[in-house]
Amino acid sequence: MTPPEPAQADVPVLTDMLEDTPAAAAPPALDAAALDALALELERALLERLGPELDRVTARALDRVRADLTLSVLQMVREAVAVSVMRELSGPKRG
Repeated sequence: MTPPEPAQADVPVLTDMLEDTPAAAAPPALDAAALDALALELERALLERLGPELDRVTARALDRVRADLTLSVLQMVREAVAVSVMRELSGPKRG
């Protein structure tokens, strides 16, 4: 059984001619003040939307850093105490 042949209209070919569509009208030129106002508005809108996400991501990263620092400090304290105790136990007796 052979597959059905597609209709010629459904298959685009490189030799098909398309009608030119009229170019969209160019947007009006903006002066420097309008561009600055637009940039400020875009910045405000982005910060409004991204602010909560940035806060959440930053808080999570700081939590990880705090946990890592806490573990490091605890390890350093344990090692320092162990060295100090060993030094006292192995040193000459005072008396």
